[in-house]
Amino acid sequence: MQSHSISITKDEETFRFEISDYPNHTHDHCKFDVYQDGALVAGFNPDEQNILHLCNDKGTVSPEVLNLLADEIEAHHWM
Repeated sequence: MQSHSISITKDEETFRFEISDYPNHTHDHCKFDVYQDGALVAGFNPDEQNILHLCNDKGTVSPEVLNLLADEIEAHHWM
């Protein structure tokens, strides 16, 4: 497992996340787990084109911020 820190700014508010990357993920676990302040808030899996899709949404982060976060993870080419 690798960890990455990402900050997302939306409407002048900054959100900080820790991303756990599981390079050898299986279908019973998300490839990327997203934590905010130590709590799991979401998970993403890439599709065949390496576009991320939610596989675990705890409902504590707005969909808009999650979309920005997915774009940022995709831009880093961690897949």
